[in-house]
Amino acid sequence: QVQLVESGGGLVQAGGSLRLSCAASGRSFSRYAIAMAWFRQAPGKEREFVVAINWSGAETYYADSVKGRFTISRDNGKNAVYLQMSNLKPEDTAVYYCAARMTTILVTGYEYDYWGLGTQVTVSS
Repeated sequence: QVQLVESGGGLVQAGGSLRLSCAASGRSFSRYAIAMAWFRQAPGKEREFVVAINWSGAETYYADSVKGRFTISRDNGKNAVYLQMSNLKPEDTAVYYCAARMTTILVTGYEYDYWGLGTQVTVSS
């Protein structure tokens, strides 16, 4: 089992930046291969994929809508994954979720087994 807790959300003006964090527990990133990802869900819309990272951090995959503006990273020593968001736009407003799957591959779809409860990001125009 992997438990995930997101933090770092908030209200920011368009063009601003935020850094989200996802703290994992239950399995050590240093001992287990755990792929991670960020998803988001805006009001009235389906949950959408944002970015994924493989267990080592060597591979990443971004949705076109965030490419060049968002950066995912991980610190396996701290059991944490981060999402640096820059040049935020009002359409980035959503609840952001962290997800995990125990695998060595980069998972670019929705096939994750563990999910956090989310953190709200609101971008004002």
